[in-house]
Amino acid sequence: MYQVSRSTHSNTLTGWREWVSLPDLDVDWIKAKIDTGARTSSLHAFDIREFDREGEAWVRFRVKPWQDSQEDAVVVECPVHDRRAVRSSSGHAQERLVVQLRIRLVDREVLAEITLSNRDEMGFRMLIGREALRRGYIVDPARSFLGGRAPREARRRNRGRD
Repeated sequence: MYQVSRSTHSNTLTGWREWVSLPDLDVDWIKAKIDTGARTSSLHAFDIREFDREGEAWVRFRVKPWQDSQEDAVVVECPVHDRRAVRSSSGHAQERLVVQLRIRLVDREVLAEITLSNRDEMGFRMLIGREALRRGYIVDPARSFLGGRAPREARRRNRGRD
């Protein structure tokens, strides 16, 4: 017989896809794929520009929270946390900037390392990877939107309808 160790944090159930928010960016709704195959979380970003602020590396980028719409794009400036070589699902390695942002996922907030990448061709604007999930999440791959659905207006905008 073996003993299962209990972690000190809660075990919040999440589905394979969820509506999340990014409080640091004032993004209330963005659809994310919960991806246990990815180590680090990733956010669709474009117009990525590094700059220096008081001797520290910073990055300015834009985020479009809606999949098929140009509406509500947000301009973000934040410190560069790291740079990482990331291998995509197609096997292509690319160096990406990493920032730290809060993610609100299934009624809990976690601070996560997030790589910035162009996800225009992907089905989700954001991936939530294992590093964020290990803070107390259990993924049920048969379920979706356990944290609730975005309001109808947000879902319509995500599909490119006003």
